[in-house]
Amino acid sequence: QVQLMESGGGSVRTGGSLRLSCVASGYTLRDGDMGWYRKTPDNQCEMVASIGEDGRAYYSNSLEGRFTISHDSATNTLYLQMNSLKAEDAAVYFCVADHTIRPGTWPCGAIEGFGYWGQGTQVNVFS
Repeated sequence: QVQLMESGGGSVRTGGSLRLSCVASGYTLRDGDMGWYRKTPDNQCEMVASIGEDGRAYYSNSLEGRFTISHDSATNTLYLQMNSLKAEDAAVYFCVADHTIRPGTWPCGAIEGFGYWGQGTQVNVFS
């Protein structure tokens, strides 16, 4: 059974930083990719970042280099370091595991049925 448990969300001032964590069980990068989606109030899910077994990372073009995804194989934990946070980064962030993490922005109802999703962690950004 695959379980993904996110943590690290919270409220931060504009320009601040947060690091999200996702502890995975029953799934490793040998099984496929892992990544982060964020869900906005209009129920759109944007692929923020993904990483594969070869360590190659992909990012949403909207991030302007502010986020970094990484994976610790010893603890099977996925991380998302978020710097220079903006108001538009506020969302529920989901850890996702799937054979291929789909890039782009999707209606959440169209994509939530693919792969494995954590329960989500809320990120708030205030000025």
